[in-house]
Amino acid sequence: MEYIKFGLFFVLAHTISYIAAGAIALSISKDIYESKSRHCDFLRDMADKESSSHVSFYFLPAQILRGLLMAVILLPVIGALLELTFIFKLLFFSSLMFVYTHLAAASPFIDNIEGQVYFKKGYLVKKYFLKFQFEMVIYVIIFASAMTYIIRFLS
Repeated sequence: MEYIKFGLFFVLAHTISYIAAGAIALSISKDIYESKSRHCDFLRDMADKESSSHVSFYFLPAQILRGLLMAVILLPVIGALLELTFIFKLLFFSSLMFVYTHLAAASPFIDNIEGQVYFKKGYLVKKYFLKFQFEMVIYVIIFASAMTYIIRFLS
């Protein structure tokens, strides 16, 4: 039962954090996602009705799947996580999401280490790099705080 609770908590924390951070960041990042002249022209144009509908349809199932996959990987360490102090839990979840799923991710993107190696110079613009970091910091703060708080209900 502990594993199921953890998985549900993780998926819920991830999905809510992802939606909230994205909504907040979108207010300053429309130039990344919308219009023909958007910076990330290789992504779907959120101003285009068909593209936006596609994203809207797959968005929630994709986040639930991502959350489940990440939660399953952590199941063997639940016991160790429960023994950590509040601060170390917060640091663990913050670092896990910011470093492992973002900055040091193996898939290159314009806001991570691999992207700095593999992307063409035209995509590596400081302004966009910082906008993505802002979104990730918001996500990490919400997610790590939520997980640190709700994981205590497992013990």
